[in-house]
Order: sequence, then C-alpha cells, then structure tokens
Amino acid sequence: MEEKDINQQAASTSVENSTETAPIVENEALSELDQAKAELVEQKDKYLRLMAEFDNYKRRTAKERMELIQTAGKDVIVSLLDVLDDCDRAEKQLTVSDDISVQKEGIQLVFNKVRSTLQAKGLAAMESIGKDFDAELHEAITEVPVPDDKQKGKVIDEVTKGYLLNEKIIRFAKVVVGK
Repeated sequence: MEEKDINQQAASTSVENSTETAPIVENEALSELDQAKAELVEQKDKYLRLMAEFDNYKRRTAKERMELIQTAGKDVIVSLLDVLDDCDRAEKQLTVSDDISVQKEGIQLVFNKVRSTLQAKGLAAMESIGKDFDAELHEAITEVPVPDDKQKGKVIDEVTKGYLLNEKIIRFAKVVVGK
C-alpha cells in the first residue's frame, strides 16, 4: 500500500506541477501575442505615415512640375521683350519712312538681335549643307540625282534648319540628299 500511496503522491505532484507551469506558459504566450500585436500596430502606423508622406511628396512634386512648365519659357520670353520692342519700332518706321535701305537695315538689326538673344540662351543652328547625311541629325525629305560622285550621300539642300539647345537636338534638319 505504501507503493500505491507513493505512486499516487508522485502522480498528484506531477499534475500539480503541470498545472502550475501551464498558467506560466499561457501567460508567456499571451504576453508574446500582445507584443506581436503591439508591433503589428506600430508597423501599420509606420506604413500609414509613410504612405501619407509619399502621397504628399507626389502632390508636391506634381505641383512644382506644373509651376516649372508654366514658367519654363519665362526667361526666354523676358529676353525677347527687347526684340519685340525693336520690332514695334521697326514697324512704326516702316509706315513713316519710304527709304528702303534704312528699312532693310533696321529689319536686319532686329533679325540679328533675335538670333543673338536665342544664341545667348543656348540655341545653335545646325550646319548641314555639304555634310554627310546623318539620320541622327537630319530628316531626309527627298533624294535627288547629283552629277558629281563626291556629293552622293551628302546634304545638297536644307529645307528646314535644324537646331540644338545646349547641344541637344530640339529640331531635326529637313534636308535634300544627293544620290
């Protein structure tokens, strides 16, 4: 009977020990779950803040881009206002004076001022006539037969001038190529 009592006592002790450890393990699991939930809430908050910050960034950059587009030509236009004033004076002079040579000279001055103002802003005309045809720079309008073999594949005539702005092509030259 002593053996039975000892076995029962051992069994009851192990049950007591397991019931004592079960709440501890359960509490640890709950605290880990609470920690995980808290971390999840924190990460969701960070995510929402980041998304809001990114949306604000997109709106701000879109607004800045629109403002830049609206005022991009302002510098060039302001510099051309002097040329416009010269055009107005030339137009007035055309109605007052009958001297053709003076009128030509005044108009030539206005043309030169336009060119120099645009060159100061980085505009450069392409030199195409007599050069080899280059599809990167030229747009061939037509090919014409040439009597000299040296002119084959070269630009014979320029229908529309090509332009570079700060060494970047803004308009291709429309040319006639010898064949």
